[in-house]
Amino acid sequence: MIQALLVDDERLALMKLQLMLEELGTVTVTGAFTDTAEALSTAPSLDPDVIFLDIEMPEMNGMQVAELMQNLCPRASIVFVTAYNNYAVDAFELNALDYVLKPVRRDRLQKTVQRLESAKAQLVLENPARIMLRCMQSIRFELSGQPLQSIRWRTLKAQEVFAYLFHNRNRFISKDYLIEWLWPELDYKKASTLLYTTIYQVRQCLKQAGIELQINSANEGYVLETGGLLIDTVEWEKSVLLLPVINEKNYTEHQQILDFYTGDYLGDYGYVWAESERQRLRTIWLHHATDLAEFFVKIGKLSAAVTTYQRIVLLQPYSEQAHLDLMKVYDSMGERKAVEQQYNTLCDLLNRELNIELPPHIIGWYKHWKHINLSI
Repeated sequence: MIQALLVDDERLALMKLQLMLEELGTVTVTGAFTDTAEALSTAPSLDPDVIFLDIEMPEMNGMQVAELMQNLCPRASIVFVTAYNNYAVDAFELNALDYVLKPVRRDRLQKTVQRLESAKAQLVLENPARIMLRCMQSIRFELSGQPLQSIRWRTLKAQEVFAYLFHNRNRFISKDYLIEWLWPELDYKKASTLLYTTIYQVRQCLKQAGIELQINSANEGYVLETGGLLIDTVEWEKSVLLLPVINEKNYTEHQQILDFYTGDYLGDYGYVWAESERQRLRTIWLHHATDLAEFFVKIGKLSAAVTTYQRIVLLQPYSEQAHLDLMKVYDSMGERKAVEQQYNTLCDLLNRELNIELPPHIIGWYKHWKHINLSI
């Protein structure tokens, strides 16, 4: 699927273009903006394949926006949307992939999308290897699936500074904020020196490992520019969002994408500032895993359902519903001992870790199950 970002100050024109693109079936619109400033600030995190830009906008000319977008999203193609033919030459001087005239026609838009698909395929052929930053569980880099040299951070502060800049990638982080967060106990001058030293160490560590990531200094702060860097959590989330509803023809694909989640976001480090993103990604994984497990139960693949529920309770041990669903699958398989063991495991976990009792509905289900099985 082609990921598209749209910018047009006319809301109706924007809505119509989004509808026409999505009707083609090969384009996903990840962002649609009438405000150019908002589009520029959001574009790097969306990392689109193509940006459709209206040329005539009141706040900033589309050509200016295009130049800024090319710096922010270097891998994205530009397609201009204009009411005037005379912009075509300027558009192609900016290396735009195409331009379409308003009112946009479906047949003309289809040709643009075909050009995009060809350009994307050519990019893959020309650049078969891209660096991926893996941040599930720990930070590591890969090239074509093969691990690159491990980065040896000079200090734990250097590691956390990199992780924090990466967490806020392509966004400005002020020097004063970093100083207050990292060295609140030191006077400003000494803390400033330590910050400069730490940033230098991070740059050197990346350089020595052959990682071409830029930490740019700007306006008394820093920006980590990721460019075309692949990020495992971003790629995984995109894959989950693009998956069709689970059925007997595609459940293997669902399983593969579920398996791609190999650990929590920066899970080895316990950074407090990463917890909200950690929980957000966990929730996406839990919903997807639960849907897949329920599908396996529905089609009678009980062993696959057990495996999926076991993984859920391993990664999400306090998911009471997952424990109950696992007990129910064991019951369907006639595994009475496994039901009892799972119930006792949940009891011990809640009592030991949280000092609480099981929810009444789980106790009730287990008592009812016990009664039925004793009478058999």
